[in-house]
Amino acid sequence: MNVLLGVTGGIAAYRGCELVSLALKRGHAVRVIMTANAQRFVGLTSFEALSGQPVMTDTFADPLGHIQWAKWATVAAVAPASANVIGKLACGLADDALTTTLMALPRGRRVVVAPAMNTEMWLNPVVERNLRWLGELGRYDIVAPTEKRLACGDVGPGGLAEPADVLAAIEAGGG
Repeated sequence: MNVLLGVTGGIAAYRGCELVSLALKRGHAVRVIMTANAQRFVGLTSFEALSGQPVMTDTFADPLGHIQWAKWATVAAVAPASANVIGKLACGLADDALTTTLMALPRGRRVVVAPAMNTEMWLNPVVERNLRWLGELGRYDIVAPTEKRLACGDVGPGGLAEPADVLAAIEAGGG
């Protein structure tokens, strides 16, 4: 299976490395797209070394790259998925390499969304609405965050689901 992994900004971005490693051990090919904010938390060199593939960070570095990567993917995932990217997906915005590539996915391809954010952000009615909208589209599978002590010190829902659980959802969505 060809897994396209989007990594967004947040402290859980480093857990994307574990997800790449697990997917490769299961025999999947993985390509990674990182948002600018994700790069503030973990370097793209880590994902390149783990995946053996270049990391996409810029839509215009290769003007047709997002189309080629979208066609390559059997399934896509966004883990961690920030409130920002969830909102962009729910509203159909494509203003960076990740959202542009996801918008170009061929019909029928699934997108697994694994949110990770502060509890109050997770419980925000706008985020709840955006997730509901994604669910109504029939293309997005949401992997709910875990309840735990978060990096900010708060305790509650918002932690990224275990990478093994995210991978199980990816494998289920990849047909």
